[in-house]
Amino acid sequence: MKRLLSSGPVAGRVRLAAVTLSLIAVSALAAPTAAADTGDAGDGAKATAVQLARASDGVHDADVGGTAWYTDMKSGKVVVTVDSTVSAAEIAEIRKAAGAQAGRLEIKRTPGELTRFIAGGEAIYSGSVRCSLGFNVVRAGVYYALTAGHCTNGRPNWTFAGGTLGTVVAGQFPTNDYGVIQHANGANADGRVSLYNGTYRDIVNAATPAVGQRIERSGSTTGYQTGTVTALNATVNYGNGQIVYGTIQTNACAQPGDSGGPLFSGETAHGLLSGGSGNCSVGGTTFFEPVVRPLGLYGLSVF
Repeated sequence: MKRLLSSGPVAGRVRLAAVTLSLIAVSALAAPTAAADTGDAGDGAKATAVQLARASDGVHDADVGGTAWYTDMKSGKVVVTVDSTVSAAEIAEIRKAAGAQAGRLEIKRTPGELTRFIAGGEAIYSGSVRCSLGFNVVRAGVYYALTAGHCTNGRPNWTFAGGTLGTVVAGQFPTNDYGVIQHANGANADGRVSLYNGTYRDIVNAATPAVGQRIERSGSTTGYQTGTVTALNATVNYGNGQIVYGTIQTNACAQPGDSGGPLFSGETAHGLLSGGSGNCSVGGTTFFEPVVRPLGLYGLSVF
């Protein structure tokens, strides 16, 4: 996957969204039950958790960039989304790596190329790189801004249209994709998300959305967009060893520069944009870091 850097000013005062949340523990994924593995049960037989885990492990082990996948227990399939760069030969490699569980894979094409949208809210900058701010949070009277970890990696200092934003104090990418910036001036923090129509949305809590739920997102390139959640706990392989786990998959469009922007519904925060494929002309697939993860890890809450 190539890195997309977006540069250039975005007019207007940055308004950052706030999240109301006390310490939230990130739930551990339940271990598969000790079911007997009957080998290749075929598409017509009900899959066991062990079979699906082996199919998922096979996709991971194939290590093909431009892929994302999640387990759908209801259909008994591991749904693998592949972008336009993934060849038929690479799909064959994925099936081969899944071995006896290859029949458990459902391959879906998505337009364009899966990328980290480097460059929701309004724009923040580190040098020539532009990203979008997700949500503002607070701990013990100190204010922080959340964005994508692939934005903050190696870029400690951030600005916005109004001046200095602050300094990165925590973050992770790959594996997870979040960055925490400590505000240089807490007065710059605004407890809303821009809807890019002159209005703003107050965010008062945070939660994991449900599959099929209508969601909203905001970013400094494509503004306000909507869509639905298509999967939870999706794994995204951006290539070159950059894999992010446990993401929220949606069909809301996004483009470079939207990275780190907020995923929300109503007054509830859900995630931070990690990446995806396609654009807002043809549509596409997007993946979000669950916001409850950094909130729980660092004991962040609203102000």
